[in-house]
Amino acid sequence: MIDQAHIAALTGILGDKGVVTEPRDMAAYQTGARYDEGRAALVLRPETTEEVSAAVGYCVTHGIPLIPQSGNTGLVSGSTPDASGTQAVLSLDRMTQRFDLDLDNRSLRVGAGFRLSDVNQKLERHGLFFPIDLGADPRLGGMLATNTGGSRFLKYGDVRRNTLGIKVVLADGEGTILDHTSELRKNNTGIDWKQLFIGTVGSFGIITECVLNLEPLPKQMATAYLVPASGAHVMPLLRAMEDRLGAYLSAFEGMSKNAVAAALDHVPSLKNPFQGGNVPDYVILAELSRTWDPRAGEQPLDAVLETVLADIWESEDPPLADAFVGPAHEMWALRHALSEGVKHAGKLIAFDLSFRRGDIMAFCDRMKDEMPQTFAEVTICDFGHIGDGGVHFNLVVPRDSAAASDKDFERRLRDWVFAIAVQDFNGSFSAEHAIGRKNQAYYDLYTHQKIKDMAHGLKVITSPGDLGTVSFG
Repeated sequence: MIDQAHIAALTGILGDKGVVTEPRDMAAYQTGARYDEGRAALVLRPETTEEVSAAVGYCVTHGIPLIPQSGNTGLVSGSTPDASGTQAVLSLDRMTQRFDLDLDNRSLRVGAGFRLSDVNQKLERHGLFFPIDLGADPRLGGMLATNTGGSRFLKYGDVRRNTLGIKVVLADGEGTILDHTSELRKNNTGIDWKQLFIGTVGSFGIITECVLNLEPLPKQMATAYLVPASGAHVMPLLRAMEDRLGAYLSAFEGMSKNAVAAALDHVPSLKNPFQGGNVPDYVILAELSRTWDPRAGEQPLDAVLETVLADIWESEDPPLADAFVGPAHEMWALRHALSEGVKHAGKLIAFDLSFRRGDIMAFCDRMKDEMPQTFAEVTICDFGHIGDGGVHFNLVVPRDSAAASDKDFERRLRDWVFAIAVQDFNGSFSAEHAIGRKNQAYYDLYTHQKIKDMAHGLKVITSPGDLGTVSFG
């Protein structure tokens, strides 16, 4: 689907390792994490920003559409080609040449192709980490392009909050390079241009390097499973924890009974900590952390957590029904197994929603009431970041049901869920995964026309070439 002259020219720019055309070698770049699969004309694998610039300039000049791809772990078809066979995937997987650590500034200038796990492994010896905790293992470029949040957003914030600077290549005929890799934390000399490219899925430009804020690794941790007295008690419980613990509270993760059961069923090695093996209707994983070594005379974090829980238990109308304090690695193992567990429970239709914190449980309760009457074959397996208002609203359909392969069924289901989330609860249809083909229609539906016009104008100014899977205007 692409002229051999273009392949030869791009090979001249990127070298033999930088261009992939064999179908079996392209397969991993064409298949996403959630059933999406397309067909690429070829895959480009540049190694430097200059190579990205040259390749992008060539493709724009010759009308070759580009799909930027980082770790390809997204869930909304934002990084995979369509079925036309005309698009070139531009992968960041070789962009790992730069890793410049500044201990005094507590920052890292790094290539966008590094995986999160590789970065944190290198930083561990220095007692630092990039504080975005995710179940997947994405590459940094994609994390910035989608503005990921993660399980410790409550304490550290999202990628946007932890990015100091970026280098980006624009999709124009020159492959213009914008270098905004400032390592300053305070710089109010004009527009903060990096924010234009964070969270916009690569449509305005391809991020090739970034400067990240780093945080000290926690040296003390305490975790507990909390069982709220009811759904209505989840927010009072969170407020009580925040009032008593302040900055010690680093995570407050909600897990529904169905999601936990799916994880336990999928991963037999996981320990079931609940009495008699009976999983409660809703469980919260709470984490406390400190960044210093234990000090003489200082109350250990486990003791702090137990004291606080006892205090909450003894309050008037206690929001807590039960609690289990346990080892952090065991408790987080269950939380991190939820995604794969739910995925293997049936055909998964995943939603990434956010609300005002106080509306999360009200939304989930409404879904539990209305789903059986509206979509009887669907099982709700929700979990999420209660502390920041995010919920992974996962819906599972039996694989042997007609609905599992019915695209119209999925469309009607998405229409219904998003309408309630956005219109009735003033929520967001995309909390952490940004925009992709799967939710383009909902961006078009729920975004004000003036905002779409402004976004289109920015696209024309920054990257007039055919770049990305999303139309912002």
